[in-house]
Amino acid sequence: MTPNDIHVASARIQKGIEDHLGIDGSLIFDYLQEGTTIKLNLITVNPRHNQSFLFHTELGTDKLDALKKMFEYVRNYRERDSSYTIQWVSKEDNGQRELQTSYFRARNMYEALDKLYFGREINSITVYSVVMNPSA
Repeated sequence: MTPNDIHVASARIQKGIEDHLGIDGSLIFDYLQEGTTIKLNLITVNPRHNQSFLFHTELGTDKLDALKKMFEYVRNYRERDSSYTIQWVSKEDNGQRELQTSYFRARNMYEALDKLYFGREINSITVYSVVMNPSA
């Protein structure tokens, strides 16, 4: 595969992920090289309160492999992960302290909290509740 083919394939998969999630323009595909492995963090940005959260992490042999694994996860995550509602307040909201509600899919409560706190200091957010939602 030529570099151009890889870019085109990556763009198609990223568009497929956006379309499947119904999130257009609010996803960040963050690639990190870790030794011989590529780590892909899929990050969502909430346009209402401009906060970013981790959606999921996948590891791959290269960017395209990690992206393919991410698309597979996105297609099946609702069946594999539980739904959580987290109510929280950012300490960085210039004194506004408005209660926010965010929803996460995760294997357990700790993973949901890790997704909430991804990329920020532990003391930057106060969590008021974590609730596992009933499955439909």
